[in-house]
Amino acid sequence: MIGYGLAAIGPGIGIGLIFAAYINGVARQPEAQARLQAIAILGFALAEALAIIGIALAFVLS
Repeated sequence: MIGYGLAAIGPGIGIGLIFAAYINGVARQPEAQARLQAIAILGFALAEALAIIGIALAFVLS
């Protein structure tokens, strides 16, 4: 489980960066919110997939 904790650091940081960029983008161009939201959700899903792969590997390797 320590491995999973370490593996979850990267996706956690990535998700924070994705939504920080999303908020900055919407603040600069509010009319592009719909387009940026779809891109942010796709990035969130890809970053979260890394965390899910990390927990699967933690169970397989333990």
